[in-house]
Amino acid sequence: MLVLTLIVLPRAEAGEVLDGVKARGQVRCGVSQGIPGFSEMDAAGAWHGFDVDFCRAVAAAVLGDPDQVAFVPLSATARFPMLQTHRIDLLLGNTTWTLTREAVLRVQFPGILFFDGQGFMVPAAAGIATLADLNGAKVCVEKGTTHQRNLTEYFRTNGWSVESLAIDSAPKAAAAFFAGDCRAYTSDSAELAAMRLLAPGGPGAFLILPERISNEPLSPVVWGGDPEWTTLIRWVLNVLILAEQYGVTRDNLDAVIAEGTNPLVRATADERESLARSMGVTPGWGRRVVRAVGNYGEIYDRNLGRASPLKIERGLNRLWNQGGLHYVPSID
Repeated sequence: MLVLTLIVLPRAEAGEVLDGVKARGQVRCGVSQGIPGFSEMDAAGAWHGFDVDFCRAVAAAVLGDPDQVAFVPLSATARFPMLQTHRIDLLLGNTTWTLTREAVLRVQFPGILFFDGQGFMVPAAAGIATLADLNGAKVCVEKGTTHQRNLTEYFRTNGWSVESLAIDSAPKAAAAFFAGDCRAYTSDSAELAAMRLLAPGGPGAFLILPERISNEPLSPVVWGGDPEWTTLIRWVLNVLILAEQYGVTRDNLDAVIAEGTNPLVRATADERESLARSMGVTPGWGRRVVRAVGNYGEIYDRNLGRASPLKIERGLNRLWNQGGLHYVPSID
């Protein structure tokens, strides 16, 4: 049974989160505690990653400045209470969209930012070829995640035994695995690829098994009491995907605007003041998003794909017309 921390609070008034962001002049984003490619802080104190760029896109849309952000690293167990008590505005910590979370915790999942699946990493020299070889093994897993429940259920369903070693954060769980405390480490497959880069002795000492035991639709998460904020986050994501679909990039944005016929640019044009006003932002919000971080494909390639050290194939995260699952409703 999935155990969730529930804090019963009065419902927020419509617009409360969005109004708070504007008054504060800053978007506070909860992120993971250091997963390469998704959210990590460099030696100079600057944050980088896929989730980080999405937070900056939201700040560009709402505040006109992608740098008006604050990043709050959170463990899996702390992330929902922080959102429920309004200490963050947006949760981006590799969080899986589930019915239980949405219904019980009174949070909303505006859309799928990243499609993933739960996998397993093992030492390359251990002779482990399939999950069946882990029958009776100890497996490291981050506490408070869907991975913890999936691990137990999958092994039980297959008639195998497993000892789960639940640890407070993903970096600590990976470190315990690399130290030999477990025979395997289980998490989202993209996260495993990221942690493998940090492995002592280099990534070649470890491999990720090909099997996946779940689908993990990872979504931004917002407090459920502010429908304006939910809509805005949903459409920042949608604009990033539509920009890639329509061939709008950070580099060609000005030329596309000048040409004036691109459907995305027309739909988010400066003169559409009524649409922007209904969303609680100033006109030109879609253009500001793309100018700040590029389109979805650019964000992916820069942080996770071919231009990154991870070089993770896009797979299901391609657009619908390229063999992937990403497609969004029309703006009009």
